[in-house]
Formats: sequence, C-alpha cells, structure tokens
Amino acid sequence: MARSSDELLAYIRQGRTMTQAEKLRLIVSLSIPSILAQISATVMFFIDAAMVGHLGAHATAAIGLVETTTWLMGGLGSAANMGFSVQVAHLIGASDFASARRVLRQALVCATLWSLMLMTVAVAVHRYLPFWLGGSADIAHDASMYFMLVGICGIFFQMSGLAGSMLKCSGNMKVPSMLNILMCVMDVVFNYLFIYILDLGVIGAALGTGVAEFVTALLMLYFLLVRSPMLSLFPARSLARNEERGTRKENGSGTVGGLAPRSSLLVPRIDPAVVKMAFKIGAPMGLQHLLMGGAQIVSTIIVAPLGTVAIAANSLAITVESLCYMPGYGIAEAATTLVGQGIGAGQRLLTRSFAYMSVALGMAVMTLMGVFMWIFAPELMGLMSPVEAIIAQGTEALRIEAWAEPMFAASIVANGVFIGAADTIVPAVMSLTSMWAVRLTLAAALAPHYGLRGVWTAMAIELTFRGSIFLIRLLRGNWQKG
Repeated sequence: MARSSDELLAYIRQGRTMTQAEKLRLIVSLSIPSILAQISATVMFFIDAAMVGHLGAHATAAIGLVETTTWLMGGLGSAANMGFSVQVAHLIGASDFASARRVLRQALVCATLWSLMLMTVAVAVHRYLPFWLGGSADIAHDASMYFMLVGICGIFFQMSGLAGSMLKCSGNMKVPSMLNILMCVMDVVFNYLFIYILDLGVIGAALGTGVAEFVTALLMLYFLLVRSPMLSLFPARSLARNEERGTRKENGSGTVGGLAPRSSLLVPRIDPAVVKMAFKIGAPMGLQHLLMGGAQIVSTIIVAPLGTVAIAANSLAITVESLCYMPGYGIAEAATTLVGQGIGAGQRLLTRSFAYMSVALGMAVMTLMGVFMWIFAPELMGLMSPVEAIIAQGTEALRIEAWAEPMFAASIVANGVFIGAADTIVPAVMSLTSMWAVRLTLAAALAPHYGLRGVWTAMAIELTFRGSIFLIRLLRGNWQKG
C-alpha cells in the first residue's frame, strides 16, 4: 500500500526501515510542490521581464543593471533564515517540537532586525549604485528607484521566506509552494496594473512585486504561526490541553508542556546557544551570498562596457535560464528537509541514501531541461524582447549554458544536502573559490575578445567545475562528520 509523505516522514523520526521505492516516492512527493513553486516563480520573472522588455531596451537594462545586487540582498536574507530553520529541521527529526517552537520565536525577532538593517543599506546606497556598476546616466534614475523600492519591500520577502522555510523543514511543502504560486499570479496582476494601467514603467514593476510579497508574507505567517501542527505558536485549546496533561517538565525557556507563555510569544527570551548556532550555520552562507553576489556584480561590470543590448540580453537570458535550474532548487529544498530530519533522528545511512538519490534526480531533471533550453532558445528569447539583436545574443548565451546544466544540478542539490547537515563552511569556500578564481578570471579575459559569448562560456566552465567538486565532497561523506 502506498504511504503518504506524512507517514514516510514519520518513519524517519521513528527510526523505521524504508524501501528504495519509498525513499524515492518521498523525495519526489516533497520535491514536486517546490518544483512547481520554483517554476511558477520563474514564469513570474519571465512575464515580469517580458512586460519590462516591451517598454524598450533601456527599461530592461535599468533592471538588469541592479538585478544581481537585488539577488545579493535576497541571498543575505535567506542565509539568516536558514540558520534557524536547519535547527528546526533537526529538532523535528528528534521529535522535540517544544524546542523547535522556541527556535522559531527567536528566528522571528532576529530575521525582522536583519531585514530592517538590509533595508536601511538599500535606501542609503540606491542613488549611487547604478554608477558604481558602470551604468550610464540614461538608465541610472530608473535603476536606482527600482533598487530602492525592492529594498524597502525586503522585509516582506524576509518574513515570507522565513515562514516558508520553517514550514518546509517541518515537511509541509504544499502550503508554502501553493502560496508562492499564488504570489506569482498576484505579481503578474499587480505588475500589469502598475506598469501599464497606472503607467509607472520600471517603478511599477518594483511596486507590483512588493505588494504581492506583502500579501504572501501575511498568508505564510498565518499558516506557520496559527495552523502548523508542529510549529504553531497559537495552538488550539485541545492541543494545549493534551500537552498540559503530559509531562510538565520545565524546558529551560519558561515553557510548560512545550507551550510558551503568551507574553513570551511577543517578546521571546533570546537563547545565546540558539543564536550562536544560527550564526554558525548562516554566517558562512551569508558570506557566500555576499561574495557570490559581489561576483555577480563584478560580472555585471564586465558586461556593462559591452553596451545596452548586451546588458539587456544578459539579463533576459539569465531569466530564461532559470527555467532550467529552478527544478534543481525545488529538489534541493526537499533534500534539505530530508537530510535535516534524518540527522536529527540519528539515521546516518538513511540520510546518505536520501542525499545520493536527490542529487541523481536533480541531475536527470536539469539535463532534460537543458535539452529543452538549447532547442527552444530563440523562441524563449523572442518572448522576452522584440529586439532582434537582443534575441540573437541571448540565444547564443543560452545554448552555451545548456551544456553545463547537469553539473549545475549537482552543485545545487548537493548544496541543499550540505545545508540540511549544517555543513556550510567548506561548501561556501568551494563555491567562492570556483566563482572568483574560475568564472570571473575567465570572463574578464574572454569578454574583450568574444563579448557576451565569452562571459557565458566562462560561466558554463565554472558551473561544470563547481558541480564536479561538490560531487566529490558528497561521495566522500565529509559533510556527515559534523
């Protein structure tokens, strides 16, 4: 009889044996909602870029110029979230739900403070950023306003990401995935309203996305804090009575039976050990995002002298390429959940099996997506922009990148495995070395002679190298030693 994903997740916590078919079924069942959400997010970016693309090359270049910097800000926010959610996954694997809720309360406070700091930085530098990146005066105003508005809305992205990450680490992939799909739909609707109906152009694209993120954040927090069976901070009275009938052992945080006093829900007592562990997990990821984002910015600086058409083609091609790698990130999220809970339950062999099967599945799916991208690159770029020169350069870039998709998948999913195991320092060093020593060095050498084609050739070589070294670490098993 086929078991549900909830039953199979319970097997991990209970230490029960799983067949290979059950493992694969669990990986697929957790991956599919995340893959659908990732693809819908890609479609959202695709439609957004197409909307802006039809405003002209200058509008596309304005967003493309600061796009890598907005990714950097988002990556720093995600790193802070993962520092806490990985701890929650381990605690849920150990069936310690009271401690998991205690970590969640502290995560809410710390993530809010972190997002406010990032917002302050974004507002402070928005006027100067386009010029720092080598942009020309004709796109600087739109680029700076877009970046400022995205930065102000960053707190919504932070809260939505934190709540979604916590739900996924508890094994609930469906709700955050459905809400992310809903956000994509809202983003398209709001962007159409602000860009075309209200005629706000590039600024409208930022506002539309911000409103969609705000609504999604509210819904994510509702399902996490109110509806989650494992992590709700406002459990139903029946659940409260059941826990009160259990052992009333003090858990060190002023909670009884795993329930926090109502006052601590608003002002939780900070546990230095929890924050220290979050920093230990999240800081390498944050540094990785910082330096990887910095590398992306340097890459943008390398592309900028190639002209407005090259900037636009580069930006739109990156959006199209995300159709290929987003399924990999969906499988990586499932791997993080399964590895995190497996380690919390003390099941090393099962954890290793989940890791290997997840990476193999990711490589298979992204290889197929790479074939799809190579074949339909001209049509996909044609949807993004009506400018023939942009279509031609973007098509060439995508067909170069398609060859790197299998190993790109290996790096994405293996990194999800390492995060679930709280192994973040060495993978971060590996990624940074690969990006700075391989990609940027090659891109700087090839761009003056081969233009955008040289930049994307460097990217394909680097992704293949990164995937190879991640596979070596995965197979050696060093990531389980912590």
